[in-house]
Amino acid sequence: MDIQSLKHYVRDHANFEVRVISHAGSRCYQVELEDIEGERHLLTQRGKPMLFRALDDVYLELKRAGIHRAYLVQFVAHDEMIGREAHYQEPLASRMPLVF
Repeated sequence: MDIQSLKHYVRDHANFEVRVISHAGSRCYQVELEDIEGERHLLTQRGKPMLFRALDDVYLELKRAGIHRAYLVQFVAHDEMIGREAHYQEPLASRMPLVF
């Protein structure tokens, strides 16, 4: 989903969740939208996932798209290394609300 598609989606839909995903050991962030059907869409640019180097950059882009609330999710590779499922997608276990 590119920025323009995100803007149109936000304008036409009310029930969705936006996640800002942070990968441990990396200083980059990705943005993911989960729609009402449970489908996940990464924010893309020219067909490739957009990477942000700072949360301020994420805030600016999401505000431009009309989004004022998201969740910061920390992805920890340790879980996968020890054979557990990655827990970053569990709704209440590992996300922090962001309001901007």
